[in-house]
Amino acid sequence: MTVDTTARTYMITGPEPELWYRDLISCLQSTIGSVLARAGADPLAVLGAGWRFLHLPGDVRSEEFYYPCLADGSGVTDLGAALAPHHELHARWWQPADDDVWREVRESLADDRLVIAAVDNFHLPFRPAYGDVHAAHLVVVHGLDETRGVVHVSDAMPPAFRGAVPIEDFLRSWGSANPSDVQDAFFSDSRIGRRCLDVRLDTPPEPLTPERLGEFLRTDVDGFTMATSARTGLAGYDEFAAELLDRCRGADAGALRELYPFGWGMQAQAALHGELLRRCGGRWDDPVLAAAGRAVESVAHAWTGLRFTGAHGLADPRAAAPDIARHVTRLRGAYALAVDAVGAAAVRL
Repeated sequence: MTVDTTARTYMITGPEPELWYRDLISCLQSTIGSVLARAGADPLAVLGAGWRFLHLPGDVRSEEFYYPCLADGSGVTDLGAALAPHHELHARWWQPADDDVWREVRESLADDRLVIAAVDNFHLPFRPAYGDVHAAHLVVVHGLDETRGVVHVSDAMPPAFRGAVPIEDFLRSWGSANPSDVQDAFFSDSRIGRRCLDVRLDTPPEPLTPERLGEFLRTDVDGFTMATSARTGLAGYDEFAAELLDRCRGADAGALRELYPFGWGMQAQAALHGELLRRCGGRWDDPVLAAAGRAVESVAHAWTGLRFTGAHGLADPRAAAPDIARHVTRLRGAYALAVDAVGAAAVRL
């Protein structure tokens, strides 16, 4: 759609976006969850259906919303497909194509579509880090009022916020260089560049039945147990863990700086998958499935110990290596138990 560039007001129709949130997810899952909810889908059923391990050496970025994606045969990466491998979810990054930085935002809102925008918390008045800490983050834009000079923003991450932000503040945040900040070694030093994430759900999800979930689980278990050329599954985790320990013992702080954002994506996906399995187990009176859900959630919580131990060890990776080794081993055990539990549940569905 083409819209004129005269200062006007663009708002989505209907209610404001749902603030979709879970304790262990990042802004990536929460913002996409808001888009899914607006599309009439259950965010947990879409974002929690798949469960994988994938580590791409050299790919990790210092952003809260980093998530590893393998390129397809044509070299294209699809973040939506990585997050929801069993659904027709697609997500691509874009940036304004010309000097009119609002043109695509106006068009999206005029088409009644939410915009997910990358921002720097330092410049947003409603974020706790306002004026203090630089960090890459995502928010949902659901309105633009160029007459009043405000952008209507929704952010489910604590402290949750829905309201108007002055355009000038938003532009500083959206176009920030997000410079290196010693107060946040994990999400600063990553240029925002007015990036936006276009998210589309091509096909409404079918009702989740035991048979359908069983197909998902069997595919996921295969992904954890079958060897691939990438660092996937349990074998991929072992490669990642061995490299992490080697780099810590070699006093490579970069290994721990990458661990935090990378681990958040793996943690979030495990948390959502576990919650979905536990919910379905309760609804379908299947204690084996519910137990599998709790086992997968144990993986998510084991990531917490590893990520935070890495964060505290940033100043001295060599000294942190024994504690990192302990948490790596604990997490490996949690993965093995959870994969077995999911496999046992899958054969019953």
